[in-house]
Amino acid sequence: MTAAVPVAEALELDGNKSVESHLHPEGSFDVSAHEVPKGREEIWRFTPLKRIKGIHDSAPFADGATKIEVEAADGVTVETVAADDAVRGTSGLVPTDRVSARAWEASTGATLVRIPTDTVIDGATVIRHHGTGSETAGAGHAVIVAEKFAKATVVLVFEGSAVIADNIEIVVEDGADLTVVSVQDWADDAVHLSTQHANVGRDATLKHVSVSFGGDVVRHDFSAEYSGPGGSVESLGLYFADAGQHIEHRLFVDHTAPKTKSNVVYKGALQGDKAHAVWIGNVLIRKEAEGIETYEENRNLILTDGAWADSVPNLEIETGEIEGAGHASAIGRFDDEQLFYLRSRGISETEAKRLVVHGFFNDLIRQIGVPELEEKLTTTVEAELAKNINTLITKDNV
Repeated sequence: MTAAVPVAEALELDGNKSVESHLHPEGSFDVSAHEVPKGREEIWRFTPLKRIKGIHDSAPFADGATKIEVEAADGVTVETVAADDAVRGTSGLVPTDRVSARAWEASTGATLVRIPTDTVIDGATVIRHHGTGSETAGAGHAVIVAEKFAKATVVLVFEGSAVIADNIEIVVEDGADLTVVSVQDWADDAVHLSTQHANVGRDATLKHVSVSFGGDVVRHDFSAEYSGPGGSVESLGLYFADAGQHIEHRLFVDHTAPKTKSNVVYKGALQGDKAHAVWIGNVLIRKEAEGIETYEENRNLILTDGAWADSVPNLEIETGEIEGAGHASAIGRFDDEQLFYLRSRGISETEAKRLVVHGFFNDLIRQIGVPELEEKLTTTVEAELAKNINTLITKDNV
């Protein structure tokens, strides 16, 4: 766990976005400005570079890595725009690593989702990305814009086999209320490195949810900043890593305006040999961000021997004029008291373990607030548990 430390002010120079945070390096659209990672860099030290098919170096990108299927709710427009369309970059996203910069350069277009001003949308807009194979890498780009005082839910689903690097921009204009859910439900051989950045306007609300179950290597990088006071970001995450899988989530909330809020809660379970989960959370509170509130939390449940998790929460604070700031992190096995309580009431050990895991996730699933997903996620958790239910471990087994 890293203690809160002071940092210098950010600078805006020469079109490059400089955020002097040790976990969020200077950004640039120029691929050559980002050295090829070797694995020793702070932002890459947990990622298994040998397994990401060279997209961090110079592996070629090609079209057709995924097929996109759109189910747009009434009132929402979804279209494909050219790579040079002015809408790209409106969130303030500037690549902070080589993969993101390469994906930006290689994208031949972008999916634009727009929710009109003063429009309240019933139901979710779902955009499905079906992988067509993992032989060639693909580069993707999407921009989601909720105009002033709009309210909507957008769900991005990734499934099948693919090697993908993408950038996703989220713009929440003044007074808007947007929920964006990203579901990584890949096949076992998939590689997905995603950079997602949000810009939250005055008195606007963003709920951002990341759900990761499948894939060989999934690295999900979400960052948020504020363009006016009163904005709120809730970032929720749920992940389940199986044998050999690497699932990594990196969060950066940049409090760039006063009286803004952020709340980050990620929960994950791990089972199987060499299952590995990484969670890096960082909140930067700038000098001008007086009166803000922030909290970040990560919980990991180790279900079997051979699995491990890394969890690193951070706070970087430039002003003491805040309402509250904190973080928490935990990595552990089953709670013996919970299991004892259930077994003392006649519930078998296997069923007790299943109930504890469901309880661990269900509170978070309900917070997502998308009824269409709740049943699917609960079913997926049950399917994951079925793989190793008889070998789930408690503290007494260690």
